Amino acid sequence: MKEPWYRKGLCFECTRCGHCCGGEPGVVIVSHPEAAALARRLEMDEAGFRRRYLRRLPNGAYSLKEKENYDCVFYRRGLGCTVYSDRPRQCRTWPFWGKIVKSRRDWEATARKCPGMNRGRRHSAAEVESRALQDGTLGAMD
Repeated sequence: MKEPWYRKGLCFECTRCGHCCGGEPGVVIVSHPEAAALARRLEMDEAGFRRRYLRRLPNGAYSLKEKENYDCVFYRRGLGCTVYSDRPRQCRTWPFWGKIVKSRRDWEATARKCPGMNRGRRHSAAEVESRALQDGTLGAMD
């Protein structure tokens, strides 16, 4: 089996800059268990949570809604993620998404927008691959 280009691992440490949380249109997939956890956190019933905070995608999956400026509905500038400990898997696995780690070129293009990439703790190739395979996005490892 061919070794991945990141065989020595990849460095990343979140700077809480918020660049991955908004500023441009995007999709943050939310699973049923994640929606239930977020609803509990906000002390809402799940149906009410879905109506207020989720949008249905053409493929049937659900995504967090965005504000008019394209920030995540749970991101507050100057404060950060207001549901951090219950954030969806897609947020937890950033930047080790399949579509980002599939090539050095994709990684470096993303790193130009994310000051935490190529800095901080080195994550092993096994950890990167595990996160990429279960990244919570629709396009994992494609």
